[in-house]
Amino acid sequence: VQLQASGGGLVQAGDSLRLSCVASGRTSSRYVTGWFRQTPGKEREFVAAISWSGRTTKYAPSVKDRFTVSKEDAENTFYLQMRSLRPEDTAVYYCATEVRSEFAYYYVSDYYGYWGQGTLVTVSS
Repeated sequence: VQLQASGGGLVQAGDSLRLSCVASGRTSSRYVTGWFRQTPGKEREFVAAISWSGRTTKYAPSVKDRFTVSKEDAENTFYLQMRSLRPEDTAVYYCATEVRSEFAYYYVSDYYGYWGQGTLVTVSS
């Protein structure tokens, strides 16, 4: 499985941005997908995740009500719509996926076996 993330860039505080992650090589439909972010010197942190059915989504408290995770199975693509961006959202954002029968530890990076290369989001004040 390979993931290709895109959509990062430089924006101003309050702006919106949509990240995309295209998956290839997946042989199952029961994939949990998630977004994480990382800044220099810090551990990778959970941002959002979506269950394989798409019916359940989870968010970190810091992005809840501002970010929306979604997916388009027909296009093997999942998205992170980010609104009301803040300077503290500046980070490299990573998409991740894994075949899981449960939607349990979606906030743990080790839960995922496949990762995209990351896309940089910079929010200026």
